[in-house]
Amino acid sequence: MDTREERVDHLEARHCKPCEKGGTPLSGADAERYLRGLSGWEAVSGAIEKRFEFKNYYQTMAFVNAVAWVAHSEGHHPDLFVSYNACRVSYTTHAIGGLSENDFICATKVDALLA
Repeated sequence: MDTREERVDHLEARHCKPCEKGGTPLSGADAERYLRGLSGWEAVSGAIEKRFEFKNYYQTMAFVNAVAWVAHSEGHHPDLFVSYNACRVSYTTHAIGGLSENDFICATKVDALLA
């Protein structure tokens, strides 16, 4: 198996690496391959995003707090758009001006919160 394919399959076990300005974003093909491994996420303007829906505000905020814990643990932070019963999570790596493996690692871990 190609090492790249293996990394895509095991993102939940990986951890984010510090990003430095001047790094390079994933190629379009690499980003697409990572995206195919995620359910419900879509590419939007140099980011990946997913909307999560809940029954009420309490569940939404519990999810937001869990996402904050993932972000703190990984040192990689999403943009969150919160409403009464939904939260849209958006990842991009600002330091490199595009998508990095970190974005897909965190998206995988956010999905695992609701598995």
